[in-house]
Amino acid sequence: MVRLGARSGYEIKQMVDVSIRFFWTISPAQIYPNLQLLEQEGLLRGRSEPQGRRPRRVFEITPAGEAALRGWLTAPGPMPFELRDTGMLKLFFADALEEDDALAVLTEVKRRSEERLAALRAIEPAAEHAAGDGAAHPLLTLQMGIAFHRAIVEVCNDFMPRLAIGSME
Repeated sequence: MVRLGARSGYEIKQMVDVSIRFFWTISPAQIYPNLQLLEQEGLLRGRSEPQGRRPRRVFEITPAGEAALRGWLTAPGPMPFELRDTGMLKLFFADALEEDDALAVLTEVKRRSEERLAALRAIEPAAEHAAGDGAAHPLLTLQMGIAFHRAIVEVCNDFMPRLAIGSME
């Protein structure tokens, strides 16, 4: 995030909220200790830049930080996909419900993905602008998120008639 222009812990949190939080969670409690650690390791360079009476520390990535980032990005090895989705977990066990209740769970999963689609599409112009400035991969990642949630909505739409038919029998 520092490489992408976020200079302070607060700016990193703001940037995370409109980008990677859709697939990777980071709490504010993780940001500041990690900034300190990265600075201690020489991967970031920080300086005090108070705003009024508020202490503020801003950071920039060092050449060693750029090298470490490139090394991590190109390191061979597995890239496990981890998904912890309460909605999908509830759907998995929804056969324990009456059809109307199972349909309500499916409807909620669909609604959630529709809301996520709207949120992702709202940040698409900024990602397209960043791509025009040379940062193309955040846009690619955003488009993958849009495709993911669009697929969930489509699968929900395809499956809903099955549940509706089952509840009429």
